Amino acid sequence: MKRRDFLKHITMVSISMPIFIEASLKTDDTDIKTQNIGKKRRFRVKYHFDIKYDEPNFPARLWNPMPYNAPWQNVRILKFNGNYDNFNINDDNSYDVNILYARWNKSNRAKVLDIEMEIETKYREVPLNLIQKASKQNLPIPKEVEKFLEPTEHIPTNGKIAQKAQELTKGIDDRFQKVKAIYDWVTEITFRDPKVIGCGTGDAKKMIESGYFGGKCTDISSLFVALLRVAGVPAREVFGIRLGKSYYSKALGKSDNRGFANISTWQHCRAEYYIPGIGWIPSDPADITKLELVENLKYSDPKVQELKKRYLHSWEMNWVGFNWGRDFVLSPKPEQFPINMLGYPYAEVDDEALNYYVPSSFSYTISSQEL
Repeated sequence: MKRRDFLKHITMVSISMPIFIEASLKTDDTDIKTQNIGKKRRFRVKYHFDIKYDEPNFPARLWNPMPYNAPWQNVRILKFNGNYDNFNINDDNSYDVNILYARWNKSNRAKVLDIEMEIETKYREVPLNLIQKASKQNLPIPKEVEKFLEPTEHIPTNGKIAQKAQELTKGIDDRFQKVKAIYDWVTEITFRDPKVIGCGTGDAKKMIESGYFGGKCTDISSLFVALLRVAGVPAREVFGIRLGKSYYSKALGKSDNRGFANISTWQHCRAEYYIPGIGWIPSDPADITKLELVENLKYSDPKVQELKKRYLHSWEMNWVGFNWGRDFVLSPKPEQFPINMLGYPYAEVDDEALNYYVPSSFSYTISSQEL
Protein backbone atom coordinates (compact mmCIF):
# COMPACT_ATOMS: atom_id res chain seq x y z
CA MET A 1 0.00 0.00 0.00
CA LYS A 2 1.48 3.36 -1.01
CA ARG A 3 0.44 6.69 0.45
CA ARG A 4 0.19 9.55 -2.07
CA ASP A 5 -0.51 13.17 -1.35
CA PHE A 6 -2.65 12.15 1.58
CA LEU A 7 -4.60 14.92 3.25
CA LYS A 8 -3.43 14.69 6.85
CA HIS A 9 -4.79 17.62 8.80
CA ILE A 10 -7.23 20.42 8.05
CA THR A 11 -8.57 22.76 10.72
CA MET A 12 -11.71 24.80 10.05
CA VAL A 13 -13.67 26.60 12.72
CA SER A 14 -16.10 28.90 10.93
CA ILE A 15 -19.43 27.82 9.52
CA SER A 16 -20.10 31.22 8.00
CA MET A 17 -17.56 30.88 5.19
CA PRO A 18 -17.35 27.55 3.30
CA ILE A 19 -13.81 26.44 2.48
CA PHE A 20 -13.27 24.86 -0.93
CA ILE A 21 -10.35 22.51 -1.39
CA GLU A 22 -9.19 19.71 -3.61
CA ALA A 23 -7.71 16.83 -1.66
CA SER A 24 -6.21 13.50 -2.69
CA LEU A 25 -6.98 10.69 -0.31
CA LYS A 26 -4.86 7.59 0.20
CA THR A 27 -4.65 5.51 -2.96
CA ASP A 28 -4.93 1.76 -3.41
CA ASP A 29 -2.73 1.05 -6.44
CA THR A 30 -2.20 -2.68 -5.92
CA ASP A 31 -4.42 -3.57 -8.89
CA ILE A 32 -2.62 -1.80 -11.73
CA LYS A 33 -2.93 -4.89 -13.92
CA THR A 34 -6.73 -4.89 -13.85
CA GLN A 35 -8.75 -3.79 -16.85
CA ASN A 36 -11.46 -1.13 -16.66
CA ILE A 37 -14.18 -1.13 -19.31
CA GLY A 38 -17.18 1.03 -20.12
CA LYS A 39 -17.71 4.75 -20.01
CA LYS A 40 -16.77 6.90 -17.06
CA ARG A 41 -19.49 8.01 -14.66
CA ARG A 42 -19.39 11.10 -12.45
CA PHE A 43 -21.33 11.70 -9.25
CA ARG A 44 -21.62 14.72 -6.98
CA VAL A 45 -21.96 13.38 -3.42
CA LYS A 46 -23.00 15.50 -0.43
CA TYR A 47 -22.99 14.64 3.27
CA HIS A 48 -24.87 16.74 5.83
CA PHE A 49 -24.44 16.05 9.54
CA ASP A 50 -26.55 17.66 12.26
CA ILE A 51 -25.81 15.53 15.30
CA LYS A 52 -28.79 15.03 17.60
CA TYR A 53 -29.05 13.97 21.22
CA ASP A 54 -31.80 13.91 23.84
CA GLU A 55 -30.10 16.56 25.98
CA PRO A 56 -29.52 20.17 24.85
CA ASN A 57 -25.97 20.58 26.17
CA PHE A 58 -23.61 17.86 24.97
CA PRO A 59 -20.21 17.15 23.36
CA ALA A 60 -19.91 14.95 20.26
CA ARG A 61 -17.33 13.11 18.19
CA LEU A 62 -17.75 11.87 14.63
CA TRP A 63 -15.77 9.37 12.55
CA ASN A 64 -16.82 9.16 8.89
CA PRO A 65 -15.36 6.71 6.32
CA MET A 66 -13.88 8.43 3.27
CA PRO A 67 -13.38 6.83 -0.17
CA TYR A 68 -9.97 5.76 -1.45
CA ASN A 69 -8.55 6.47 -4.90
CA ALA A 70 -7.95 3.62 -7.36
CA PRO A 71 -7.97 3.06 -11.15
CA TRP A 72 -11.73 2.38 -10.99
CA GLN A 73 -12.69 5.28 -8.68
CA ASN A 74 -11.26 8.76 -8.42
CA VAL A 75 -12.32 11.01 -5.56
CA ARG A 76 -12.02 14.80 -5.48
CA ILE A 77 -13.03 16.54 -2.28
CA LEU A 78 -14.58 19.93 -2.99
CA LYS A 79 -15.74 21.29 0.34
CA PHE A 80 -15.73 20.92 4.10
CA ASN A 81 -17.92 23.32 6.03
CA GLY A 82 -18.79 23.10 9.72
CA ASN A 83 -18.65 24.53 13.23
CA TYR A 84 -16.51 21.79 14.79
CA ASP A 85 -13.85 22.51 17.42
CA ASN A 86 -11.37 20.02 15.96
CA PHE A 87 -11.12 18.36 12.56
CA ASN A 88 -8.73 16.12 10.60
CA ILE A 89 -8.52 13.28 8.12
CA ASN A 90 -6.19 10.45 9.05
CA ASP A 91 -5.35 6.83 8.32
CA ASP A 92 -3.75 6.09 11.69
CA ASN A 93 -5.16 2.57 12.10
CA SER A 94 -4.26 -1.03 11.31
CA TYR A 95 -6.04 -1.05 7.91
CA ASP A 96 -4.97 2.43 6.67
CA VAL A 97 -8.66 3.39 6.58
CA ASN A 98 -9.30 7.00 5.49
CA ILE A 99 -11.26 8.52 8.38
CA LEU A 100 -12.68 12.01 8.69
CA TYR A 101 -12.74 12.94 12.38
CA ALA A 102 -14.58 15.92 13.88
CA ARG A 103 -15.08 16.92 17.50
CA TRP A 104 -17.53 19.38 19.06
CA ASN A 105 -16.99 20.50 22.63
CA LYS A 106 -19.86 20.49 25.10
CA SER A 107 -22.28 23.27 24.20
CA ASN A 108 -25.88 24.11 23.31
CA ARG A 109 -25.08 25.01 19.71
CA ALA A 110 -26.00 22.82 16.75
CA LYS A 111 -23.25 20.40 15.70
CA VAL A 112 -23.11 20.53 11.92
CA LEU A 113 -20.76 19.47 9.14
CA ASP A 114 -21.12 19.41 5.35
CA ILE A 115 -18.90 17.50 2.94
CA GLU A 116 -19.07 17.69 -0.84
CA MET A 117 -17.06 15.55 -3.25
CA GLU A 118 -16.99 14.54 -6.89
CA ILE A 119 -16.47 10.86 -7.65
CA GLU A 120 -15.59 9.47 -11.06
CA THR A 121 -15.94 5.71 -11.60
CA LYS A 122 -15.30 3.11 -14.30
CA TYR A 123 -16.68 -0.42 -14.57
CA ARG A 124 -14.16 -2.67 -12.90
CA GLU A 125 -13.43 -6.06 -14.43
CA VAL A 126 -10.45 -8.40 -14.40
CA PRO A 127 -10.50 -10.66 -17.50
CA LEU A 128 -10.99 -14.34 -16.69
CA ASN A 129 -8.19 -15.49 -18.99
CA LEU A 130 -5.68 -13.32 -17.11
CA ILE A 131 -6.93 -14.59 -13.74
CA GLN A 132 -6.67 -18.20 -14.87
CA LYS A 133 -3.20 -17.70 -16.32
CA ALA A 134 -1.90 -16.04 -13.15
CA SER A 135 -3.48 -18.64 -10.89
CA LYS A 136 -1.82 -21.54 -12.73
CA GLN A 137 1.60 -20.03 -11.95
CA ASN A 138 1.00 -20.54 -8.21
CA LEU A 139 3.16 -17.56 -7.27
CA PRO A 140 3.91 -16.72 -3.63
CA ILE A 141 1.62 -14.35 -1.75
CA PRO A 142 3.23 -10.95 -1.07
CA LYS A 143 4.01 -10.30 2.59
CA GLU A 144 1.81 -7.20 2.74
CA VAL A 145 -1.19 -9.27 1.58
CA GLU A 146 -0.73 -12.07 4.12
CA LYS A 147 -2.78 -10.21 6.76
CA PHE A 148 -5.86 -10.96 4.63
CA LEU A 149 -5.38 -14.66 5.37
CA GLU A 150 -5.62 -14.07 9.12
CA PRO A 151 -8.76 -14.43 11.25
CA THR A 152 -10.54 -11.58 13.03
CA GLU A 153 -13.29 -11.71 15.64
CA HIS A 154 -15.98 -11.82 12.93
CA ILE A 155 -13.98 -13.76 10.33
CA PRO A 156 -12.80 -17.03 11.93
CA THR A 157 -10.64 -19.56 10.10
CA ASN A 158 -11.21 -22.55 12.37
CA GLY A 159 -14.09 -24.76 13.48
CA LYS A 160 -16.98 -25.28 11.10
CA ILE A 161 -15.71 -22.56 8.74
CA ALA A 162 -12.51 -24.55 8.26
CA GLN A 163 -14.41 -27.81 7.83
CA LYS A 164 -16.70 -26.35 5.17
CA ALA A 165 -13.83 -24.71 3.25
CA GLN A 166 -11.89 -27.96 3.22
CA GLU A 167 -15.00 -29.83 2.06
CA LEU A 168 -15.67 -27.38 -0.78
CA THR A 169 -12.08 -27.31 -2.05
CA LYS A 170 -11.10 -30.95 -1.51
CA GLY A 171 -8.80 -32.11 -4.30
CA ILE A 172 -8.44 -28.59 -5.77
CA ASP A 173 -4.95 -27.07 -5.89
CA ASP A 174 -5.51 -24.08 -8.21
CA ARG A 175 -6.37 -20.92 -6.24
CA PHE A 176 -8.90 -19.58 -8.70
CA GLN A 177 -10.68 -22.93 -8.92
CA LYS A 178 -10.97 -22.80 -5.13
CA VAL A 179 -12.52 -19.34 -5.42
CA LYS A 180 -15.05 -20.60 -7.96
CA ALA A 181 -16.03 -23.61 -5.82
CA ILE A 182 -16.61 -21.41 -2.77
CA TYR A 183 -18.37 -18.67 -4.76
CA ASP A 184 -20.75 -21.21 -6.32
CA TRP A 185 -21.68 -22.62 -2.91
CA VAL A 186 -22.08 -19.23 -1.19
CA THR A 187 -24.26 -17.74 -3.93
CA GLU A 188 -26.49 -20.82 -4.00
CA ILE A 189 -26.89 -21.46 -0.26
CA THR A 190 -27.30 -17.87 0.98
CA PHE A 191 -30.36 -15.66 0.67
CA ARG A 192 -31.18 -12.05 1.46
CA ASP A 193 -33.11 -11.63 4.69
CA PRO A 194 -34.88 -8.23 4.66
CA LYS A 195 -35.42 -8.40 8.44
CA VAL A 196 -31.68 -8.01 9.08
CA ILE A 197 -30.80 -4.46 10.15
CA GLY A 198 -28.57 -2.41 7.84
CA CYS A 199 -25.89 -4.44 6.08
CA GLY A 200 -25.77 -7.08 8.82
CA THR A 201 -23.00 -7.79 11.32
CA GLY A 202 -20.85 -9.99 9.10
CA ASP A 203 -20.50 -12.73 11.74
CA ALA A 204 -19.35 -15.67 9.62
CA LYS A 205 -18.99 -17.95 12.65
CA LYS A 206 -22.58 -17.40 13.75
CA MET A 207 -23.86 -18.02 10.23
CA ILE A 208 -21.99 -21.28 9.68
CA GLU A 209 -22.68 -22.66 13.17
CA SER A 210 -26.38 -21.83 13.12
CA GLY A 211 -26.89 -23.18 9.63
CA TYR A 212 -29.03 -20.14 8.87
CA PHE A 213 -27.69 -18.60 5.68
CA GLY A 214 -30.00 -15.60 5.47
CA GLY A 215 -28.47 -12.15 5.83
CA LYS A 216 -27.48 -8.93 4.14
CA CYS A 217 -24.40 -7.95 2.16
CA THR A 218 -21.85 -7.91 5.01
CA ASP A 219 -23.04 -11.30 6.27
CA ILE A 220 -22.76 -12.95 2.86
CA SER A 221 -19.47 -11.28 1.93
CA SER A 222 -17.94 -12.20 5.30
CA LEU A 223 -18.88 -15.85 4.86
CA PHE A 224 -17.27 -15.79 1.41
CA VAL A 225 -14.13 -14.11 2.75
CA ALA A 226 -13.75 -16.46 5.73
CA LEU A 227 -13.99 -19.57 3.54
CA LEU A 228 -11.46 -18.16 1.07
CA ARG A 229 -8.96 -17.37 3.81
CA VAL A 230 -9.14 -20.95 5.07
CA ALA A 231 -8.55 -22.14 1.50
CA GLY A 232 -5.33 -20.09 1.33
CA VAL A 233 -6.75 -17.30 -0.85
CA PRO A 234 -6.33 -13.79 0.60
CA ALA A 235 -9.72 -12.07 0.71
CA ARG A 236 -11.42 -9.04 2.25
CA GLU A 237 -14.76 -7.28 2.43
CA VAL A 238 -14.88 -3.80 0.88
CA PHE A 239 -17.32 -1.39 2.52
CA GLY A 240 -18.83 1.40 0.46
CA ILE A 241 -22.06 2.97 -0.75
CA ARG A 242 -24.21 2.81 -3.87
CA LEU A 243 -24.24 6.10 -5.77
CA GLY A 244 -27.05 5.76 -8.28
CA LYS A 245 -28.60 3.88 -11.16
CA SER A 246 -27.60 0.32 -12.03
CA TYR A 247 -27.65 -0.58 -15.70
CA TYR A 248 -28.41 -4.20 -14.78
CA SER A 249 -31.35 -3.91 -12.37
CA LYS A 250 -33.16 -1.33 -10.25
CA ALA A 251 -32.62 -3.78 -7.40
CA LEU A 252 -28.94 -2.82 -7.48
CA GLY A 253 -29.33 0.96 -7.59
CA LYS A 254 -31.66 3.61 -9.00
CA SER A 255 -32.12 7.36 -9.34
CA ASP A 256 -34.75 9.81 -10.54
CA ASN A 257 -34.84 11.28 -14.06
CA ARG A 258 -32.33 13.96 -12.98
CA GLY A 259 -29.86 11.34 -11.76
CA PHE A 260 -30.55 12.28 -8.13
CA ALA A 261 -30.79 9.81 -5.24
CA ASN A 262 -30.97 9.98 -1.45
CA ILE A 263 -28.35 7.36 -0.63
CA SER A 264 -28.32 7.74 3.18
CA THR A 265 -29.18 4.04 3.64
CA TRP A 266 -27.48 2.66 0.52
CA GLN A 267 -24.33 1.32 2.20
CA HIS A 268 -23.18 -1.87 0.50
CA CYS A 269 -20.41 -4.39 1.23
CA ARG A 270 -18.58 -6.17 -1.58
CA ALA A 271 -15.56 -8.50 -1.63
CA GLU A 272 -12.14 -8.91 -3.21
CA TYR A 273 -9.81 -11.91 -3.45
CA TYR A 274 -6.12 -11.93 -4.32
CA ILE A 275 -4.37 -14.00 -6.98
CA PRO A 276 -0.59 -13.40 -7.08
CA GLY A 277 0.51 -12.16 -10.49
CA ILE A 278 -2.75 -10.29 -11.16
CA GLY A 279 -3.66 -8.61 -7.84
CA TRP A 280 -6.97 -7.92 -6.12
CA ILE A 281 -10.02 -9.15 -8.02
CA PRO A 282 -13.54 -7.73 -7.45
CA SER A 283 -16.50 -9.92 -6.54
CA ASP A 284 -19.99 -9.47 -5.12
CA PRO A 285 -21.81 -12.63 -4.01
CA ALA A 286 -24.33 -10.64 -1.93
CA ASP A 287 -25.93 -8.84 -4.86
CA ILE A 288 -26.90 -12.17 -6.38
CA THR A 289 -29.22 -12.69 -3.42
CA LYS A 290 -30.56 -9.13 -3.60
CA LEU A 291 -31.47 -9.53 -7.27
CA GLU A 292 -33.30 -12.79 -6.45
CA LEU A 293 -35.31 -11.20 -3.63
CA VAL A 294 -36.23 -7.86 -5.21
CA GLU A 295 -37.13 -9.26 -8.64
CA ASN A 296 -38.59 -12.49 -7.19
CA LEU A 297 -36.28 -14.69 -9.25
CA LYS A 298 -35.02 -18.21 -8.62
CA TYR A 299 -31.30 -18.92 -8.44
CA SER A 300 -31.57 -20.84 -11.72
CA ASP A 301 -33.10 -17.85 -13.56
CA PRO A 302 -30.91 -16.77 -16.53
CA LYS A 303 -30.75 -13.18 -15.25
CA VAL A 304 -29.45 -14.34 -11.87
CA GLN A 305 -26.94 -16.68 -13.48
CA GLU A 306 -25.71 -13.89 -15.77
CA LEU A 307 -25.08 -11.59 -12.79
CA LYS A 308 -23.42 -14.45 -10.91
CA LYS A 309 -21.09 -14.97 -13.86
CA ARG A 310 -20.24 -11.26 -14.02
CA TYR A 311 -19.76 -10.75 -10.30
CA LEU A 312 -17.20 -13.52 -9.94
CA HIS A 313 -14.66 -11.03 -11.33
CA SER A 314 -16.24 -7.58 -11.71
CA TRP A 315 -18.06 -4.68 -10.08
CA GLU A 316 -20.60 -2.37 -11.68
CA MET A 317 -19.37 1.02 -10.52
CA ASN A 318 -22.54 2.81 -9.50
CA TRP A 319 -20.84 2.42 -6.12
CA VAL A 320 -17.75 3.75 -4.38
CA GLY A 321 -15.52 1.86 -1.94
CA PHE A 322 -14.42 3.21 1.44
CA ASN A 323 -12.22 0.58 3.07
CA TRP A 324 -11.72 -3.06 4.10
CA GLY A 325 -11.27 -2.62 7.86
CA ARG A 326 -12.63 -5.29 10.24
CA ASP A 327 -12.47 -5.42 14.01
CA PHE A 328 -10.09 -2.49 14.38
CA VAL A 329 -9.64 0.61 16.55
CA LEU A 330 -10.57 4.03 15.19
CA SER A 331 -8.31 7.04 15.55
CA PRO A 332 -8.59 9.05 17.74
CA LYS A 333 -9.61 6.16 19.99
CA PRO A 334 -13.34 6.20 20.79
CA GLU A 335 -14.99 5.08 24.01
CA GLN A 336 -16.23 1.91 22.33
CA PHE A 337 -13.66 -0.25 20.52
CA PRO A 338 -12.80 -2.17 18.47
CA ILE A 339 -15.36 -1.35 15.81
CA ASN A 340 -16.75 -4.23 13.76
CA MET A 341 -16.51 -2.27 10.48
CA LEU A 342 -16.64 1.32 9.22
CA GLY A 343 -19.14 1.45 6.40
CA TYR A 344 -21.45 3.92 8.12
CA PRO A 345 -20.73 7.22 9.89
CA TYR A 346 -19.94 6.55 13.56
CA ALA A 347 -20.50 9.07 16.36
CA GLU A 348 -20.37 9.16 20.14
CA VAL A 349 -21.89 11.52 22.69
CA ASP A 350 -19.86 11.01 25.88
CA ASP A 351 -19.61 7.21 25.99
CA GLU A 352 -22.81 6.48 24.04
CA ALA A 353 -22.65 5.42 20.37
CA LEU A 354 -25.41 6.89 18.21
CA ASN A 355 -27.50 4.59 16.04
CA TYR A 356 -25.93 4.92 12.60
CA TYR A 357 -28.55 2.58 11.11
CA VAL A 358 -31.18 5.33 11.52
CA PRO A 359 -29.85 8.44 9.72
CA SER A 360 -32.84 10.59 10.73
CA SER A 361 -32.12 10.12 14.43
CA PHE A 362 -28.32 10.41 14.19
CA SER A 363 -28.81 12.66 12.17
CA TYR A 364 -27.22 12.66 8.74
CA THR A 365 -28.19 12.64 5.07
CA ILE A 366 -26.13 11.51 2.08
CA SER A 367 -27.22 12.45 -1.45
CA SER A 368 -25.81 11.77 -4.88
CA GLN A 369 -26.45 13.17 -8.35
CA GLU A 370 -24.99 11.70 -11.50
CA LEU A 371 -23.49 14.45 -13.64
